[in-house]
Amino acid sequence: MELHQLRYFVAVADEGNFSRAAAKVRVAQPSLSQQIRKLEAEIGQPLFDRLPRSVVLTEAGRCLLEYARQILASIDDARRSVDELKGKIAGDVAVGAIPTVAPYVLPELVITFQKHYPDVTLHIVEDATAGITRRIEAGELDVALASTCQQSPTLRVELLGKEPLLALVPEGHPLAKQTVITFDDLKSQRFLLLHEMHCLSQQVHHLLESRRLLPEVALAGSQLSTIAKRPPFPPKIRRSRVTRTSRLYLIVSSAAASDSIGQTPRSRMTPKTASSGK
Repeated sequence: MELHQLRYFVAVADEGNFSRAAAKVRVAQPSLSQQIRKLEAEIGQPLFDRLPRSVVLTEAGRCLLEYARQILASIDDARRSVDELKGKIAGDVAVGAIPTVAPYVLPELVITFQKHYPDVTLHIVEDATAGITRRIEAGELDVALASTCQQSPTLRVELLGKEPLLALVPEGHPLAKQTVITFDDLKSQRFLLLHEMHCLSQQVHHLLESRRLLPEVALAGSQLSTIAKRPPFPPKIRRSRVTRTSRLYLIVSSAAASDSIGQTPRSRMTPKTASSGK
């Protein structure tokens, strides 16, 4: 069993297609297919069911996938650990973040990071939580910031902090004078929410449903900033606290109408040896 075979196997599992997997790992499709067949021969079982336009993992493939990810992540970690002995840090780091966190947290962090590691190139990827998780497990991202994360043996999750869940209301709204909003206050309100693909929207829906509140949605958007600036909001807005908190997690591989209310709440760095001219 060769490492490149495991990389090809993980790529096919992630892409669900031999052609896309070959393009992803930058090899010819016949070569990739041959290596997958060799891996299957060594395993003694087919790893994929070949369909007309896609492939899906067999039971054996699903079993192997978790271990393959762990092996590849461990190899990458080992290489980085050895490389750190050589000198100056350089290379690339891919950082993921959910859209409700990225524009509010990452800019300051990026500036600080670049001051400490000027020879490292940062690649920022914004995606929903499911996409972020998949990219980390696939080795496409080194680290990510998210508000929720399912437990997984291939991921390490660290709680960075908590923040209150706030209700965003227009200036002059009956609730604008309140510093704390109760669930009874929300019963007759219309909501501006993010699309349900966003974890913040899911958290709001679950919170309201737990209190038997079915929100009337006046507008669903993709960005908090868009929701806050669209009519029926006037230029001035007020924020009031709802009795709930939202959490921010760091995720890494183991080996954030005038009567409407809005919601707001793979390391590739390697040491770079300085040249004799420096």
